[in-house]
Amino acid sequence: METLSENRSFEGVQGVYKHASTACGCDMTFAVYLPPQAKTGKVPVLWYLSGLTCTHENAMVKAGLQEHAAEHGLALVFPDTSPRGDDVADDDAYDLGQGAGFYVNATRNPWRPHFQMYDYITSELRDLVLANFAILDRHGITGHSMGGHGALTIAMRNPDMYDSLSAFAPIANPTQSDWGRKQLSAYLGDDESSWCQHDSVLLMDDKGWKGDLLIDQGGSDQFLDLLKPETLAEAMMRNRQPGVFRMQEGYDHSYFFVNSFAGDHVAWHADRLLQDQ
Repeated sequence: METLSENRSFEGVQGVYKHASTACGCDMTFAVYLPPQAKTGKVPVLWYLSGLTCTHENAMVKAGLQEHAAEHGLALVFPDTSPRGDDVADDDAYDLGQGAGFYVNATRNPWRPHFQMYDYITSELRDLVLANFAILDRHGITGHSMGGHGALTIAMRNPDMYDSLSAFAPIANPTQSDWGRKQLSAYLGDDESSWCQHDSVLLMDDKGWKGDLLIDQGGSDQFLDLLKPETLAEAMMRNRQPGVFRMQEGYDHSYFFVNSFAGDHVAWHADRLLQDQ
């Protein structure tokens, strides 16, 4: 693991690192924020998965999570959204290929050799940060847009690995959206039964979430027709899923929206991750 940068932030350290990924078959870059509490002992960690076109850097710089994480004593992990490099398959469209991994393990070429983002997040990067940073094996997960989709589906599929869950404007029902059908068919093939494990609405009906969850959605989001938030709200009601689903009047899909409610989400995770600590 190579250190690319480390900067003091709210008395903690915001670092950016690179390593050779076995899962993705290329170098991967990620960021970790360690709060000041990590100087004296291990701390729980909140994973933030980013959306289409993003790298590790977008949320690290724009989401404003570090101040809240320092207040509560949580580490933050910001993974990249896809493998990258000259040898990695790509597409001219912004919503497929590099920057658009959708947190799945691709089974179709040309994507399969590198686009193994599900394994990367849930196994390889998880093991790497636990081994190299002052982080407890106690994890929350959140994300925005494509990353909200990733957070919800990964947590519901792995309830033993995550202790808290939230999302900002997630792609809620990708099997029924152009932000989903295009990518899932490209990465996984045309058999839609293989898509089910990557749709939070279908997983809510099948598995649900072991605890409560927090969803924030901007009421003036320009992508509401693609995100389909009503389908997730209805699935939560249908399955009597404990949680809070908030439509935030006037907010769009930007990081101004994420930044506005970042404190609420970090506090939500802290309440659950710091229990019995």
